[in-house]
Amino acid sequence: MVATAATSSFFPVPSPPGDAKSSKGGSGSASLGGIKSKSASSGALKAKANAQAPPKINGSPFGSTTSVETAKKEDVVSSPAPRTFINQLPDWSMLLAAITTMFLAAEKQWMMLDWKPKRADMLMDPFGIGRIVQDGLVFSQNFSIRSYEIGADRTASIETLMNHLQETALNHVKTAGLLGDGFGSTPEMSKRNLIWVVTRMQILVDRYPTWGEVVHVDTWVSASGKNGMRRDWLVRDAKSGKTLTRASSVWVMMNKVTRRLSKIPEDVRGEIEPYFLNSDPVVNEDSTKLPKIDDKTADYIRKGLTPRWNDLDVNQHVNNVKYIGWVLENFDHNPGQVGEEQSQMCYETDSSAPPPILESHELAAITLEYRRECGRDSVLQSLTALAGTGFGNLGDPGEVECQHLLRLEDGAEIVRGRTEWRPKFANNFGVMGQMPADDENA
Repeated sequence: MVATAATSSFFPVPSPPGDAKSSKGGSGSASLGGIKSKSASSGALKAKANAQAPPKINGSPFGSTTSVETAKKEDVVSSPAPRTFINQLPDWSMLLAAITTMFLAAEKQWMMLDWKPKRADMLMDPFGIGRIVQDGLVFSQNFSIRSYEIGADRTASIETLMNHLQETALNHVKTAGLLGDGFGSTPEMSKRNLIWVVTRMQILVDRYPTWGEVVHVDTWVSASGKNGMRRDWLVRDAKSGKTLTRASSVWVMMNKVTRRLSKIPEDVRGEIEPYFLNSDPVVNEDSTKLPKIDDKTADYIRKGLTPRWNDLDVNQHVNNVKYIGWVLENFDHNPGQVGEEQSQMCYETDSSAPPPILESHELAAITLEYRRECGRDSVLQSLTALAGTGFGNLGDPGEVECQHLLRLEDGAEIVRGRTEWRPKFANNFGVMGQMPADDENA
């Protein structure tokens, strides 16, 4: 359409059939506007020549004036506007608008297709989800800490950090082209109704990011035994490059129909093994056995915990991030500040109130062992046993360690855990981690 308009700007448009008839008997160039204009005007001159001078009465023309006016009108009707180069030009505003629209559409299409990396070792995602680096084995993504992700001390919560870890893990699978029907399942896993479930998670927090900071998350996967997969994360300050958080986890497969653990089928192994990075865990594995606590050894017990609909993931079990909130439940409630009936229903304690650990300390490390999945209709209890003497002594606060247990009302264990707490604003940020390098000998 634009091309047609541009062509007609420089080449005259053929005359309509009516003009062609009027030009019969004339020369071969009768189609040109100038010639037709002359023939029409000559006819008008003849009409003027044949017309007689109108009589006058009292000095005013009378009578044949109408014949002269009629001739003039016929002259106007029979002679169209001259066809010149200027009046055949298109509407330039419409032409400019069409060109602009085409240019913008082409630019948008190019931006969507221009995914080529700036470096040879980097695969960029055009939609900003993240990028695959280091020979396609490490996935990287940035997150900005939002105002609704921080707490009273203006730092991101542990749940926020966990959500970042989970998001990068899923985006890694998606960007690698391995995302099937399930929540992080590969196509071969989806065919066999297999899903990933986490069995162990270790997180070390060196520093919590604050509102407005941008964190850079790297994640990769490695083999863990014969039928497991280890996923590691390294979270750093995007501006300074300093390590903020290190995390390591172990995953196994479960049949989502029978809810039983499964070995890794060979077809599935063929899908995921090319993405394994031969590296040591970013967090040294804590081989200390997590002790079992019960009503006698627990200092605090929180009862009546039930999952909400939003706590479930697409695999219809409670998201593993929710367990952290339940583990820390005893630190968010003070039975001494609620009604007696509610206190007896929710707590059984050996002291008057839980210590104000969240006010004076921050979570430095957490280890979770997942024993059993939790469904929508489950009712849980959260048990906590304290160790350390750092509570309440603001002059010389110390580190605190806690043992945790999440269990069903019938006593079946869901999660065992251990948390380590340090005084807030302490400078014991530990050893900065490094992103692992692929083993060249592997």
